[in-house]
Amino acid sequence: MLIMKDVSKIYRTDTVETHALRGFSLIVDEGEFVSVTGPSGSGKTTFLNIAGLLEELTGGTYELDGRDVSKLSDKERSRVRNEKIGFIFQSFNLIPELDVYDNVDVPLRYRGFDAAERKRRIMSCLERVGLASRTAHFPAQLSGGQQQRVAIARALAGEPRFLLADEPTGNLDTHMADSVLDLLAEINEGGTTIIMVTHELTLADRARRNLFVRDGEIHDGPPELHFAAAASA
Repeated sequence: MLIMKDVSKIYRTDTVETHALRGFSLIVDEGEFVSVTGPSGSGKTTFLNIAGLLEELTGGTYELDGRDVSKLSDKERSRVRNEKIGFIFQSFNLIPELDVYDNVDVPLRYRGFDAAERKRRIMSCLERVGLASRTAHFPAQLSGGQQQRVAIARALAGEPRFLLADEPTGNLDTHMADSVLDLLAEINEGGTTIIMVTHELTLADRARRNLFVRDGEIHDGPPELHFAAAASA
C-alpha cells in the first residue's frame, strides 16, 4: 500500500546542507501496524511528514495505493491527504472553541459531504471510541485520554486508507496511554493500516512490526537492540 524507494530529504540553507533522510526504502502492506522509533534528530518526523504528504521529498519515489505521489502539486497532495490519510498528533490538535461533534466534523466539511452523511460518520466514529455521549462537551471538559480519542475519531471519520500517529500517547499517563494503544490495536484489527512514531519502547512493542530510524536510514527489528547498538557505538 505504501512503497518508498531510495527516498532522500535534504534541507538547505545558505551555509548548511542537512540530510534528514538518505536511501530510505520501505514497504508497508495493507493492514499492518508499524511502529517507528529512533533517537531525536534521526529522521522520524521527516519520514512521517513525507508519508503524510506534508513535505516534498528531495529524491527517490513514493507510491501510495499504487499511485506515484512523489511529484504531485500542492493541491493534489492536499486532496490525496484528505481522502486517504488520517493524522493523530501528540497534542491532539482539537479546536477549543468547538465541541466534540464539531471537532470531528471539521475535516468532513472540507470533503463536501452532506449533513446526513457527516452525522452518520461522526456518530459511528464517536461510538467506536466510546464517546458518543460526549458530543456536546468541549475539549477543556475532557481528560487527556478522552481528547486523544476524539482526535482518533476525527481521523477515522474520513475513512482513511491508513493512520499516521505521531507520539499519540506522549501527553498521557501510563493508564491512558495503554487505553489509547488498546484502541489503536482494535482499529488495526479492523483492517486499518497504522504507522506510529513513538519514543516509548514498551508502546512500540505493541505494534506488529518495528522499524528503527537512525541518521536518516531505516532498519528492521526490535528497537531495543538498535538503541543498545547506538549507545555502545
